[in-house]
Amino acid sequence: MTLSKILSIVFLLGALGLGYRLYLGVDEVVEEEKMLQRTEARIIEKLEMLRDAQIAYIGTNGEYASSWDELKEFIEDGQIYIVQRTETTELLEYGKEETTVTIDTLGSVGVQDSLFNETKYPDFNLDLLNVVPGSGGKTFEFFADKIERSNRELAVFEIRDPAPINPERRRNNNEKALRVGSRTDSSTSGNWE
Repeated sequence: MTLSKILSIVFLLGALGLGYRLYLGVDEVVEEEKMLQRTEARIIEKLEMLRDAQIAYIGTNGEYASSWDELKEFIEDGQIYIVQRTETTELLEYGKEETTVTIDTLGSVGVQDSLFNETKYPDFNLDLLNVVPGSGGKTFEFFADKIERSNRELAVFEIRDPAPINPERRRNNNEKALRVGSRTDSSTSGNWE
């Protein structure tokens, strides 16, 4: 065997090895990105569930739950009232109309049965609802308060991921962490929407 053939074989094996390492590096980055997307999708689903519970809570109690324990107790034992609203309009003299609104409570249903039933969430576990997926057991941060806007008091809430796994969301003291609601505005939107 000549020296050129030996060098050709060595370079070929080196190029194949380098190409394989490059493939593994790219594949690792792609898999990590997929894992981040799956985990964030699970976090968003939980934040949406917590938002639904907060909206039901304020509808019943007039303010948002400020802690997980309050919200959990409401989900376990609270009731959502089924209400029927009827409007009747009567034509009076000179073309004037009078509208009468009648509100009738038809009954109630449990919060957990209404919001988190088995049809919608077959694997629902209330004890794990406040645990952030992929965090190793960390729980969502809860905040609720009242702010004043235009001489009116508005209830606000925020539920936030305390330790994002996505490096881009961790920048500037978790400024872009997944959250729903706002501490400064009467909003129930999530920052992913």
